[in-house]
This record gives sequence, C-alpha cells and structure tokens, in this order.
Amino acid sequence: MESSLISVFDLFRVGIGPSSSHTVAPMRAAHHFVRELDREGVLAEVATIDVELYGSLAATGIGHGTDRAVLLGLAGERPETVDVATADERFRLITAERRVRLPGVQAVGFDLVLHHRFLPDAHPNALTFTALGRDDVVLGTRTFYSVGGGFLLHEALGAPHEVPRPFTDARQLIDLVGNGRISDLMLANESVRRPEGEVRAGLLQLWKVMRDCVDRGCRTDGTLPGGLNVPRRAPALHRRLRQQGSPGDPLHAMDWVALYALAVNEENAAGGRVVTAPTNGAAGVLPAVLHYYHRFVPGADDDGTVRFLLTAAAIGIIVKRNASVSGAEVGCQGEVGTAAAMAAAGLTELLGGTPGQVENAAEIALEHHLGLTCDPVAGLVQIPCIERNAIGSLKAIAAARLALNGDGRHLVPLDAAIRTMRDTGADMSTKYKETALGGLAVNFPQC
Repeated sequence: MESSLISVFDLFRVGIGPSSSHTVAPMRAAHHFVRELDREGVLAEVATIDVELYGSLAATGIGHGTDRAVLLGLAGERPETVDVATADERFRLITAERRVRLPGVQAVGFDLVLHHRFLPDAHPNALTFTALGRDDVVLGTRTFYSVGGGFLLHEALGAPHEVPRPFTDARQLIDLVGNGRISDLMLANESVRRPEGEVRAGLLQLWKVMRDCVDRGCRTDGTLPGGLNVPRRAPALHRRLRQQGSPGDPLHAMDWVALYALAVNEENAAGGRVVTAPTNGAAGVLPAVLHYYHRFVPGADDDGTVRFLLTAAAIGIIVKRNASVSGAEVGCQGEVGTAAAMAAAGLTELLGGTPGQVENAAEIALEHHLGLTCDPVAGLVQIPCIERNAIGSLKAIAAARLALNGDGRHLVPLDAAIRTMRDTGADMSTKYKETALGGLAVNFPQC
C-alpha cells in the first residue's frame, strides 16, 4: 500500500468562481507558466503569449470564465488571493487593450484559441501556453491538464510526507479505523504535514470562507452574469425564512439547507470566492450541510466542524484516487455526487454514526447520483448547477439519516459505487460531460 495521501488542504482549496476545472486550475496553470519563464530568465524577452484550450475548456470555457482566469493568472494572480471585486474590471481592461502585463515586466500581446474538435489523450481538459519573443522565437511552451477540483495533472502537491495510516479505498479505511473515528485517523495523517493546531486552525479558516460566502450570497440581490438573466434567489428566500421564524412545518430545516446551497452557488456563478469542495460546481453541498449541523443539531461546535471536514475529505480523497471529481471526465456524478457522499459521511460521524454507518451514508448518497450528466445551459454554471447543489445537500442529509437508522451493514460497498461511477463516466457520451452539447443545454428553450 502506498504510504502517502493528498492533503485535506489540497482537496479543499479557496478559489474563485465559477469553476474549479475552468477557473481555478487554469489560473494556477497560467501563474505557474509565468513563474517558469521567470526562473528560466526569459520573462523579460516575452513579446506574445499564445494560449490554446482543449476539451470542455474550449467548449464551455468562455461561459465558465476560463479566458478571464488565464489572463489574470498571466498577470500574476492566484485563485486564493485575487481580488474578486476588481477581477471583472481588470479583465475588461486587458481584453480591451489586447495586452496583459506580466509580473514585474512589460505588457505583452496574447492570443487565445479554442480547439473544439481535438481531445488530448491524457485528459480532455488541456491548455497549452507558448511564450514568443521577437521574430516569433519560442521562449517556452507548456501543456497543463485540468483534472477536476482545481488540480493540475502531475503537479507536486506539497512535501511528499508519508502518513502513518494510509489507505487507498473505503474498505482499507474502515479496517484501519476499527471502532474509532475516521476524523481521528485523518487528523493523525494531516498532523504529519503540520502541527495539529495548524490543521484545526486551517480547517476552521475554510469554514469561515464558507460562512462568508453564504453571507454574501444571502445579501446580494440582482441577476447573475452571462446572458441567461438568472435572478439570484437566495436573498429573497433568506428574508422570507427569517420572517417566518420557526413555523410548525417539520421540513422547515430543509428550506434553510436549500438556501445555504443556493447562496454559495449563486456566488460561485457570479465569480465570487468559494471553497472548492471538491469542485466549484459542487461547492454548495458541504457548506449547506455544515450550516445545517450548526443551526439544527444541539451541541454543534468547532470541534464538530473539524471532524466533519476531515471525514468528508477522507471520502473525497478515495473518490479522486479511484474515479474522478471532474465533470469533463465523468459528468456531474463526479461533482455533486461526490460532494453529497462527502457531506453525508461527515454528518453521519457528527451524529454518532459508526465507521460502517459513515461508509453506508456515503455510498447511499453517491449511488443515487450515478449517471448524473453535466449539461450546463449556455456553458454557464447556473442551470441546472445551482439547484443541483441544493438537491444534493438534501440527499446528503437523507442519506445520513438512512444510514443512522441502520446498523452499518449494507449490500453495496462504497468502493463498488465509486467503481460504478468511474465506469459510467467512461461509457457516458462526451456531449454529457461539461460541453453544453447535450441534455438540458440543448433542450432548454432559450429566447
């Protein structure tokens, strides 16, 4: 068994909307490319940078803001720190001038080409940068692959620490945990990379970013960008729920859960700051369920938040290792389906579930997202993506409750559901994988 795992802080990233595959990873790739040119001592010689987009980066990249992300990345910005309030205006200026200022040097020309018909072998989401000097001399070229969740293929994810209790699938994880808690195993593994106090503080900071995102989404009225004229619904729903107080409706809590998810994904669709969990397109599920825990579960506290995120991350790490969280690779089953499985697992542990019940909850949530396509209307993460997060959040809570009402024994293992998701994604037509060429994207009556 391999003795290293990706970190929780690689799985959960602070980024900018609307897409981890189309925005976060391309911005990181552009930033990396410029740094490579600088390390090689040729940055000051650059006259033009050509950018080529492939796969769904070409098919839906404009609607997902890939052009904006790439140009801001070339200008030295990173997803974690870019000023989301000024990003759109900076992008407009860059495109109007047809020049982008590289960090510390001159402004250079750029060209962006979309390759709609060619899919690279390594991964469908590829982007190639070529830096040209005078007389079109090639100063450097590099191809990156955006593989979901803001990850770039073959990148070095921090120091190669070996962890004390590695696992490669759910069965190994459950065997290692025994009668203990998944969150404790994950905390022990993370504490090899950084002190336990820093792990806890880092996770609570992620929770703060999630809370801030919900708060912005609940108080920002208006219409989402992109041309579909989709109204923001979270602010009006928030006002209505606050006015209602605590009615006798037994499903009142579910309205709040839906609100939290809508708020996050409306912010994401508007290019706001979110936590990739495990993707931007599915960023609303975990915050919604974690808000449910804090609002409706007695005794909720920061320790529970830490345990929730650690347990959820264990499931996300397993899915990413054995299948995919990329909509361009396996459809939305890999995004919202994985997020629902992660959230169901985290909530089940917090509500006293055994490791077997945690696995069962994750399996139920993932199983009932199998086959879910990624068919964004107009190439935007608005329809059906925003509501899909709300429904995924409710499914996660239902899965946790189903698992807690059982004894942890279940016929279908989580590993089997993950393999099925991977195989289903491989069989799925390309038009249903984030290309906006099939499904609701072509049947929605646009005027």
